[in-house]
Amino acid sequence: MRNPLIPIALILSFAITCTASGAGGGQMPSPMPSQARESLTPEDQARNDYNAGVRLIEKADQLATDAMHQADEHKKTKALSKADQAYATAMKKFAHATELQPSNYQAWNYIGYANRKLGKYDAALSAYDHALRLKPDYAEAIEYRGHAYLGLNRLSDAKEAYLALFSGNRKLAATLLAAMQEWVGDHRASSAGVDGVTLESFASWVSERSTIASQTASLTREGATSSWH
Repeated sequence: MRNPLIPIALILSFAITCTASGAGGGQMPSPMPSQARESLTPEDQARNDYNAGVRLIEKADQLATDAMHQADEHKKTKALSKADQAYATAMKKFAHATELQPSNYQAWNYIGYANRKLGKYDAALSAYDHALRLKPDYAEAIEYRGHAYLGLNRLSDAKEAYLALFSGNRKLAATLLAAMQEWVGDHRASSAGVDGVTLESFASWVSERSTIASQTASLTREGATSSWH
């Protein structure tokens, strides 16, 4: 999960402007360590839960990455189990943050992220939709919702997510396109879940979009650099 730090001046009741590469934003300034928990405002408590969730997501992502590099199946399974536990715990932190601060679209996005990593795609979509109702142009939620659509084989919706990103955030569009290419490779290898005609039609579309992205990137000074803030 991408987590660049966000300047304090941009924070106003959790309505944080997210950078193009930040998925849900980084950690928020926490209350002073000496401040007793019982004296915290709901906003402070929500911020603490949010930050704890971010740290757990980072831990879970690292465990998941380490698992993919494990040759020993037992160690791989153990690392994945720990990653799942961290995602589940993080989700609880973000859920509590949204109870205290319902307008925190970044926490809703993280709830979607954690659910998706746990394979709960429908729940992930619900959370992403909530984040986008709060902030319709939230690029990270659009991208991650595209990943969830792929998990559910909702290819038309995944295409729409990509096209929305391509018009405003080339960097995240490229990330989603890479996931689409991986999806095509996985389904060609397994031949599961999608009929051959649909698979090849989608593969052709992905190939065409890859060509278009390469051509248009060469026409701009910054190529795939984000234009959304």
